[in-house]
This record gives sequence, structure tokens and C-alpha cells, in this order.
Amino acid sequence: MKNLVIAAAMSAICLTGTAIAEPVKLKMGSSFPSSQPLLGTSGVDFAKTVTAITGGDVQVKFYEPGALVPAFEILDAVGSGTVDAGWANPGYHTKNDIAFALFSAVPFGPRASEYAAWMFYGGGSEMLNEKLYSKFNVHSEICGVSPPETAGWFRKEINNLDELKGMKMRFFGLGARVMQKLGVDTQLLPGGDIYPALERGTIDATEYSMPAVDENAGFYQLAKYNYFPGWHQQSTLQDFIINLDIWNGMSDGQRLAIRTACRASFTNMLAEGEAINGAALTRLQNDHGVNIRQWSDEQLAVFEENWAVVAEELQKESATFAEAWSALQEFRSEYNVWKSNAYLK
Repeated sequence: MKNLVIAAAMSAICLTGTAIAEPVKLKMGSSFPSSQPLLGTSGVDFAKTVTAITGGDVQVKFYEPGALVPAFEILDAVGSGTVDAGWANPGYHTKNDIAFALFSAVPFGPRASEYAAWMFYGGGSEMLNEKLYSKFNVHSEICGVSPPETAGWFRKEINNLDELKGMKMRFFGLGARVMQKLGVDTQLLPGGDIYPALERGTIDATEYSMPAVDENAGFYQLAKYNYFPGWHQQSTLQDFIINLDIWNGMSDGQRLAIRTACRASFTNMLAEGEAINGAALTRLQNDHGVNIRQWSDEQLAVFEENWAVVAEELQKESATFAEAWSALQEFRSEYNVWKSNAYLK
């Protein structure tokens, strides 16, 4: 009997690929509050899922923005070991390298399924880690995705794009560079700071997320015109980041549990996001008096033309951006052969 027990234990060690590691306890700072639909609640769910499926072998505790580290300072804090891990968005790290933005949301870029294909099976995740995160002593697992966002909340109707000139607007990522080309004074604010800034008049307009999230933030109370489509963020990735030394010190089984929980979180976020936004948009129109507007084809063409200019400029600013942009374009070209034949137009 004793020999059978020893044999079973040895088999377990072989299956994990390494000796059984000590339980890992991770303090996870978040860029999104736990009360925020999808963006924050998914981080809470992820922490609980990892802890549960590992039976406590990996224990993740979610911390609100600012509790351990400010929302936009998570990368540096995780890399230095000030915090163990983070629930964030690669696009929040562009002060470190603008190339991070390509792994977050791309203007006129891929929808969630195509983005997932590139990240998980087209080399995107490997490039993100090898070319970017590893420089900061951090490892990333893509852990979520949001469906299309709105193109912005405005106090008045926008009849032509010239009316955007001089406007102060909260805007995220690569889309902000496009808006700057059109004369918009953009700034990036954490989610919790947007409503007060809009209320005080520090900003004139804002974009943030999808209808369900924006409704929860209360933007409709201050701005009654909500524009679509979200050309700047047709899908937006989120990730779980962890100190690289901690990641490398974990067992294969512990790392696999985190990666598996992230893939589940990705799927759940996509499904939930698609499920909740129809009702939210209906409430915004019927209950909150929001005027839903669409950018015209001509206006979208102007945004896209300016994005092409910005993309060229950014390739000169960052060698990593240029390399990642080339890789993404190559993947999208090959993917389009499938997309153009298989999907309804």
C-alpha cells in the first residue's frame, strides 16, 4: 500500500512537470472598480475562480483602484514587486511604450474573434510578452475582451467634425491620436475620474466604454448625445499581469490554472458584454432621454484617413510598434481570405 501511495505522488509530480510548489498568494491591484459592470466585476470573478479551481493553491485577492496602486501605475508597481499582480489593460501602459496600445484596441481594427485569433494563435501574446512586458519584469495573460464601445458622449449634437476643434475630451489609446489630428484636446482619465471632470467642465465630452458601463457611470446625466459606432475600439483586450519572478517561480500546474481561468474570463466577458448592452442602450434612450447618433460614412472616412496617418507616424516613433503593426497587418491579410469568404457581408 505504501508503495502505491509513493507511486501516486510521483505520478502527480510528473504530471505537473515539476515539484509541487508552495501555495501562492497574490495581491492583485485593479484599474477598474469592482462595482463597474464587466470591466471590474470580471476581475473579481477571475480572482475567485483561480482561488477556487486551485483549491487555494493559488490565492488571488482583488484590490480596488488606488487601494494598492493608482489605476495607471500598475505596470511599474507589478514589475518592481510593489504589488504581485494587476487587472488592467495594455493600453494603460503607453507612457512606457506606445506599442502597448496595439494589444489593447486598434482603430478600425479587429473584432473580438479576430483579435483572439491573433493573440492566442497568431503570435500576438508571445510578442506582447517578449517585446514589451518582459522589459518591465512582468508576464501577461490576456484575460478579457469588451465588445464595441460607443464613440463618445457629447453635450450637444455634432453636425460636422469641425465642431470638434478645441473640444476637451477624455479619450483612450490610439483613437486619441486620431482625435488630436482633428483638433481635439484629449486627455486620459481613469474611469472614476471621468464623471467629476465632466461635471466640473474640466472636459467637454468623453468616451469610456460600452453602453452598460457608461450607463453605470452616469454620463447620460451630463451629456445627452451618444455617438456610434465606436470606430476606435471595436473590441478591447484586458489582461492579468504578474511579476515575472513570481510567475517563473510557480509550478506548471499553477500557471496553467491561471491561463485556463483567463481563457474562461475572456469567453465570459465577450458573452456577457454582448448580452447586456441591448437592454442598456434601450434604457438610455427610453428612460434617460439619450439621443443616439451615428457618424456618417463620410465622417467615418475622415477618422479612418487620419488613423492611417497616425499609424505611419507611430511606426517611426517606436520600433516595437512598427514590428507589432507589421505582424498584425500580415495576420489580418491572411485572416481576411477566410473572413471575406465565410462570413455574411
